[in-house]
Amino acid sequence: MHKGFGFLNRRFILPELRSAVRAVQADLVFLQEVQGDHSGHALRQSEWPAVPQYEFLADTMWPQFAYGRNAVYPHGHHGNALLSKYPIVHYRNRDVSIEGPERRGMLHCTLAVPGFGDVHAVCVHLGLLEDHRRRQIDMLCDMVNDEVPPDTPLVVAGDFNDWRCKASDQMARCAGLHEVFQMVYGQAARTFPARMPWLRLDRIYVRGAGAHAPMVLPRHPWSHLSDHAPLAAEIDL
Repeated sequence: MHKGFGFLNRRFILPELRSAVRAVQADLVFLQEVQGDHSGHALRQSEWPAVPQYEFLADTMWPQFAYGRNAVYPHGHHGNALLSKYPIVHYRNRDVSIEGPERRGMLHCTLAVPGFGDVHAVCVHLGLLEDHRRRQIDMLCDMVNDEVPPDTPLVVAGDFNDWRCKASDQMARCAGLHEVFQMVYGQAARTFPARMPWLRLDRIYVRGAGAHAPMVLPRHPWSHLSDHAPLAAEIDL
């Protein structure tokens, strides 16, 4: 989300982002760098919404949403968010920050899918340092193994910052999670930078579920709405 701003924070594009996200018509939307509140931007930007960004995006299309604050500062806070067409019966944000200024989190939601039952969804944004990511994935695996029943479908998605492509082996080994692009195409999708994707930073992992038709969403309009190319997939329960 880049907190609702375009490249170099020069232009406020949240209304355009909302239109683009709504056009995908996804049942679940995993978002990172969502601005929960910012008193300065609210004064300076005429289009700044009266509600938090995740609620502005959800509007009438996603009746359920959850937000986890990762970074808190004097003028506001930002973090991860999940928008859902299905009831969110429980959610918890887990702080997985390591030492240093980076604040990172994992938003864990339990959804009640009508006619099916519980589905777990985890929205993640991992650190820039490889050692931090390795330790954060260990935390993710511990959480999955402790809190998600082995026969319950699980989707984990977000920005893994895993430019060396080491996360998938670790996640398969410690939690039985498999990345949907790797399942279908043999390798994760290139997502960064969005205008000319080269690095495979963003992922969708599943356990206890299938997936087909994973795709990187088209460059237009996304390449000027985010520095990461967004991903989509159909998940089979």
